[in-house]
Parts: sequence; structure tokens; C-alpha cells
Amino acid sequence: MDKEYFVSINEVSKRLSVPAHTLRYWEKQFPTAVRPTTGAGGRRYYRTETVAKLETIKSLLYDRGMTIAGVKKLIHEGALPKNASDLTIGVSRPKVEKPIIIQQTNVVGNSDEIEMAITLLTAARDILTNA
Repeated sequence: MDKEYFVSINEVSKRLSVPAHTLRYWEKQFPTAVRPTTGAGGRRYYRTETVAKLETIKSLLYDRGMTIAGVKKLIHEGALPKNASDLTIGVSRPKVEKPIIIQQTNVVGNSDEIEMAITLLTAARDILTNA
């Protein structure tokens, strides 16, 4: 990608392993970050800087688990890294001090087991909301 200034949508699709329709969707979702140049017949061509942004967007969405709204917020705040390799943003997952083990049972309707499940789910919720 160093010597190429414009890259076709098909080439970008292959490089990122993302369907072309996804790239067109991202154009609509992130219009300030993803603006291809159109050539003859309306064909899309991306600059190398735009391809780098697309790589970053893909990494945020697919690898880091961010939502489209989250990526939009980063773009709006000007916090979108230039390259995917510059990503320091991650989805923080709460650290669980004690593992919660839930055993599957085949008995349906046992009130003791239902109470135990409710207790475990309540504890899990408290851990996740307080982390």
C-alpha cells in the first residue's frame, strides 16, 4: 500500500476481508472518516489514508467489540488513531476475583435450585456493575 495512492473498493475489500457492501455501509455511518473518490461510472477509489482508517474502524468493531455508535463518538472527538497498529483503546472487561461456577441440572422446577440460580445471577450482576 506504500506506493499506491488510490485503491479500488474491491482491492480494499480483499485486503480487509470485508465485503464491499460493508465498506459502502461504513461510508454512510462514518462520512467524515471514510470518503472515497469516485471515478468514471461512479466507481469508488480509496486513498491510502482512508484505507488506514478503514483498518482501524474494522479493528475497533471486530477485534475490540466496539459498537458503531462508539466508533462514531471516537471520530467525533477526533480520537480515532491513524493506524490500527496505534490502537490503545480497548474494551475493558471487569476482573472477576472469584470465578462463578454454575452447574447445569436436569431437574426443572426445584425451588432450591431456582433460588441458588437467582442468588448466583444477582452476585454476577453486582460484580459486573461495580467493576
